Amino acid sequence: MDHKPASAAIKAQHDAALKNLPFDDTTDFDDSSRGLIADLEPNVVKNAAGEVVWDNDSYAFLAGDAPDTVHPSLWRQSTLVARSGLFEVIEGIYQVRGVDLSNVTFVEGETGVIVIDPLISTETAAAALGLYREHRGERPVTAVIFTHSHIDHFGGVFGVTSQEEVDAGKVHVIAPEGFVEHAVAENIYAGTAMGRRAGYMYGAALERGPHGAVGAGLGQTTSTGSVGLIVPTLTISTTGEKHTVDGVEIEFQMAPGTEAPSEMHFYFPGYRALCMAENATHTLHNLLTLRGALVRDPHVWSQYLTEAIATFGDRTDVAFASHHWPTWGQERITEFLGLQRDLYAYLHDQTLSLINRGYTGAEAAEMFQLPPALENAWHARGYYGSVSHNVKAIAQRYLGWFDGNPARLWAHPPVEQAKRYVALAGGVDNIVAAAQAAFDEGDFRWAATLLDHAVFTDESHSGARALYADTLEQLSYGSENGTWRNFFASGATELRQGNFGTPTTTSSETILAQLSPEMLLDAIAVQIDGPKAWDLDLALALDLTDLQRTFRVTLRNGVLVYLEDGEGDVSLTLHLPKLRLLALIGGDLESPGIEIDGDIDTLKKLLAVVTPNDPAFNIVTP
Repeated sequence: MDHKPASAAIKAQHDAALKNLPFDDTTDFDDSSRGLIADLEPNVVKNAAGEVVWDNDSYAFLAGDAPDTVHPSLWRQSTLVARSGLFEVIEGIYQVRGVDLSNVTFVEGETGVIVIDPLISTETAAAALGLYREHRGERPVTAVIFTHSHIDHFGGVFGVTSQEEVDAGKVHVIAPEGFVEHAVAENIYAGTAMGRRAGYMYGAALERGPHGAVGAGLGQTTSTGSVGLIVPTLTISTTGEKHTVDGVEIEFQMAPGTEAPSEMHFYFPGYRALCMAENATHTLHNLLTLRGALVRDPHVWSQYLTEAIATFGDRTDVAFASHHWPTWGQERITEFLGLQRDLYAYLHDQTLSLINRGYTGAEAAEMFQLPPALENAWHARGYYGSVSHNVKAIAQRYLGWFDGNPARLWAHPPVEQAKRYVALAGGVDNIVAAAQAAFDEGDFRWAATLLDHAVFTDESHSGARALYADTLEQLSYGSENGTWRNFFASGATELRQGNFGTPTTTSSETILAQLSPEMLLDAIAVQIDGPKAWDLDLALALDLTDLQRTFRVTLRNGVLVYLEDGEGDVSLTLHLPKLRLLALIGGDLESPGIEIDGDIDTLKKLLAVVTPNDPAFNIVTP
């Protein structure tokens, strides 16, 4: 790819960061290497077909001083996060880091080992367990704990245990209340859009190197192996709940509605060790992840951190999390958790203060400034979440998308807006000339805005596309936030090379199997092409033979409605197991286990208005 060098404006930005941030503080470098036992060599994991699903060695370039094309603060964070291997957290507790986006932790019990958060993929989890066993012995897995409902904390479960071992009672699976519902539902309704955007967020299609992907701040990137899910055998629902697992006492703290809708912290009295899940890591986290999700609540997030400090702070010698490296010593732990708490509380309170004085989310984000204690704390820097998009997320949480200005209540959509701006400027060539001037002056934000209009008016304009790619590339060079860098660089890549679609998928039959019939029907409802279905009036019965549940399903006014044991006439009854419903909606009428009783035209009319999702929709072009 034809990369451009960093501009003078970007170099000046980097120089300012080097001058103003505490680069002489090397505590994180000491902590991230503390307790190293051995690395996975090579740190490349393949699936059964020989395909690479994880390659941490591709980040070997992360050494020495930051190049001009990477923000020095992000380079520092990526260097730390790329450190990998088996580490001793405290005698009896071990972590494997750098073998996926997240960490997996091993807690040694009386007869075996408890596994906390088995990564994204079966393959990476198995590699991590293998590394642990190589150096700590062939201890059997006696329990698995899922700290929360995001896939990088449960997807690799089949790499450490099996459904058969769980069913036989040999392995306990422990998770917070609501885990299964949120684990399977979060990415279902808007899953295609989230997946496409996640490809941008994690730089999935980017080359690894100083011009491309250097990491996502929370972890380097996501693995691409097979994913699975085992339903918990023990659900935690109450703060203060205590359980003894394989001789290890565990005390739980519920933390719902924080980084995940279903999340918990827990404490090991015998080890004086505290697991903070993903609510206190070495970065400012997302309140609204760039891939898309519901806005998280920084207020309750800060409150649960306060509760954790009060409950565990004076009896904890080490705090560890599902990402990054641990913190040792009561005083340091209390300071770390306190600053993390203050970070989310300050964002919440001061954003509300600003919007209550009439500032919009965008305006508040531009003027927002953290206090010096947070600004200079490396673990509060915006490598994964950012102050800018988190402030906007808080405004969105409380006030929604509309900023109150009536001129913005009914603005034209992007293409129509672009056409009018371009016409006002006298044509695309004039817009591109103005963007070139902004680029030359180092005003890349304005150049990107102008070129967005140019490309949305004429996506084939080679000059606009080339300059737009160069502009996004400069913005990537200047980004301290890893996901911002990946978004900018991904946009540049698609402008130069074409749409790369959704490089990875997190769906699997074991996860889909956990969808309730209601979730499956809801997922079908959002795929109905409403206008095509306006004139349809359909009614059918859905007999799920494996569950012995029956639903009456209607399609009227473009709306799919279902009711269990619903009364009324139907023209068709479908007898099938739950998972065959997916094959049926995909158009496979001959799938084994499907029996059609009645007017098949009803089914054909329904299938004709079910529109497939598009995992390769355009982002930087119309």
